[in-house]
Amino acid sequence: MDEKKAAILQEIPRLRRYARALLRDRDSADDLVQDSLERALVRMDNWRTGESPRRWLFTIMHHLFIDQMRKVSRRGEASILPLDASEALATPATQAESVASREIVDALQQISPDRRAALVMVAIEGFSYAEAATMLGVPAGTLMSRIARGREELRGLLDDQARRRAIRIVEK
Repeated sequence: MDEKKAAILQEIPRLRRYARALLRDRDSADDLVQDSLERALVRMDNWRTGESPRRWLFTIMHHLFIDQMRKVSRRGEASILPLDASEALATPATQAESVASREIVDALQQISPDRRAALVMVAIEGFSYAEAATMLGVPAGTLMSRIARGREELRGLLDDQARRRAIRIVEK
């Protein structure tokens, strides 16, 4: 196997994580990863040898995701489903960590796809603001705004969930 294909294969777990964060559905996420990999393999000459394929692959995936969302909005189909608990966590966790992780994943799924994509790219995947802005095709200021608003929205959602959990505990 040549070096380019091996480098692309190493990025599959990250691509799957990003796709699942965007789509909330394991099968749809796997389809998006497969479509992204197919497109990458067909357009292999667009990738510069010697560089990590990560930015290039994430850019391809994001563009395919946007195209998919546009098709869905034109057709009026509902394709986003909540994650199962087994899909939200990669490894079994203790009960407290499981509840907190599930709440974070649920809250992340409730914010807009633009904000979710920006947050996942920077906070989870570790891309710089400049890299994420380039991959998402937006100015850096827009990316920073989406991240700030997404974080604010997440804080609000998580505070609401914590309050509801505290109320349930007090009522029992």
